[in-house]
Amino acid sequence: MNLTGNTILVTGGATGIGFAFAERFLKLGNQVIVCGRREEVLQEAKRQYPELHIRVCDVGVETERLALFQWVQEEFPKTNVLVNNAGIQNRTNLLSSKDGWSRHHQEIAINLEAPIHLAMLFAPQLSGRSNATIVNVTSGLAFTPMAAAPIYCATKAALHSFTISLRYQLAASGIEVIEVAPPAVNTDLGGKGLHTFGAPLDAFADGIFQGLQEGRQEIGYGTSDKALRLSRDEIDAAVQGINSRVPF
Repeated sequence: MNLTGNTILVTGGATGIGFAFAERFLKLGNQVIVCGRREEVLQEAKRQYPELHIRVCDVGVETERLALFQWVQEEFPKTNVLVNNAGIQNRTNLLSSKDGWSRHHQEIAINLEAPIHLAMLFAPQLSGRSNATIVNVTSGLAFTPMAAAPIYCATKAALHSFTISLRYQLAASGIEVIEVAPPAVNTDLGGKGLHTFGAPLDAFADGIFQGLQEGRQEIGYGTSDKALRLSRDEIDAAVQGINSRVPF
């Protein structure tokens, strides 16, 4: 992936990993669009970076994805990079959960339906464009699942599989397909204070951009970089280690 001169859409780009990516893309000379569910958070991101373009959008809702796609086509017709970053993580005990299905469906819709749908919408438009790229943000938990967040892990495992299929399908189109698989990163994913043990956000983002610069198609960091290539026995050992530390 060429890291400069692009027009880039980052979903979930006003906070956390998405915002760290948006910052770096801006500093490398790209035009960057970010979308998110909360107007006030988007406005704060734009206050920090006035050149940032913002759009309120809940990517978990089909009609809002369609509206986002149409808006980008009209306002930023040269968009050549889609970063499917938006995601939520809920801690769920499947034996005692009293949450209605809508909460679980939202997690599936944002983490899995949205990146699949957006890839399907944008791919025909990206085909043939210079440096066309789709980046899907999965997780190290796609490979070593954590029992406390079973739906999140399942969506990320499914997105990993979809990304491989997408890469093969688009191979002749000129669209590069990249998977970024974060480890635990010190953000507010899932709620404040749940990931303070994780990798520092800036160090993680710098590591991912190093991988992008090197032209890697699957990029992890720390433990997730190792998870991308674990054997089944190593996966079983890692899963036991994770789930011995995180109650559910």
